[in-house]
Amino acid sequence: MRLHFTEADLRKITLKGPDALEEAAFSVRCGRAGTTGLHRRRPELARWHRRSRSATEAGILFDLVPQDGFLPDFLVQLTDDIDIGAAMAAQTPSEQLASDIAQLRGPARHGHRLRELAEGASEAREELAKDLRRYFRSSLADLWPWVRAGAGADRALRSEALLRGGVDGLLATLGTCWRWEPPVLHIPWPDRVTVDVPLCGRGLVLVPSYFGGPALMYRPGESTVLIYPMHTGDSPVCGPDALGPLLGRTRAAVLASLQYPATTTALADRVGVSLPSASQHTTVLRNAGLITTTRTGGAVLHALSPLGARLLGGDTAGR
Repeated sequence: MRLHFTEADLRKITLKGPDALEEAAFSVRCGRAGTTGLHRRRPELARWHRRSRSATEAGILFDLVPQDGFLPDFLVQLTDDIDIGAAMAAQTPSEQLASDIAQLRGPARHGHRLRELAEGASEAREELAKDLRRYFRSSLADLWPWVRAGAGADRALRSEALLRGGVDGLLATLGTCWRWEPPVLHIPWPDRVTVDVPLCGRGLVLVPSYFGGPALMYRPGESTVLIYPMHTGDSPVCGPDALGPLLGRTRAAVLASLQYPATTTALADRVGVSLPSASQHTTVLRNAGLITTTRTGGAVLHALSPLGARLLGGDTAGR
């Protein structure tokens, strides 16, 4: 996949957070794939896969997500709120529903559920929204704080690349084996075909994905959306299953997200909690000796203490 930038496109690059519907779709694909290298890099994902029942919980989403290839564009809504995303997907114009479903591979595209959705039937739209919400809450809700934390860490990494190296630095470090040869970004593509995509001055929206990527979403008259695998570094040995009962699931997610230092405001955004809640969690973690807090001007910066880093990394040598 070759993305062709103009000068206008380079001025219109936007970093977004995780997309709830897109992550749900890629998680269904991940659940179908079984144990992969992604699981080995992220132990918490392997545990999620053992508990996942995507075939039984996903409903019509299971039909919409083939094992490989095209994913319907209406499953990307650029919101991390599943209720908003599901409602927006259900309101997709009938023409787009029909067009996206026609591009799916496999026998499911000929089933009655997808046929009714492609026709824009109101009952099928309601079923789509209901299945999306049910699957997310049954299969992804527990993992979502970690997805948000990973996206926050990835955004911090991309922001630093942009600060230090400008747009060239951002695009040159965006993905493994991706090549930035101005003005073209070369992306290895799963379909093993070569496709040229001019961005036409409308810019590019970058969306990190915990479960999948790369994927491209074309929006007529708007910026193209590029979904890329988020960088999470080395996964903690102690994931939500291990630390959740000890610290509480949200507090465990706060601790894990501080693998990259953050202000209280940035921390609240990463984990998806209110500012007072983030402040309360950092106070408890600091009093327990798991994080440190340094005041910088009018803000405070939180970071893991050596004890907190050992707890996340599973290093017991220092006990």
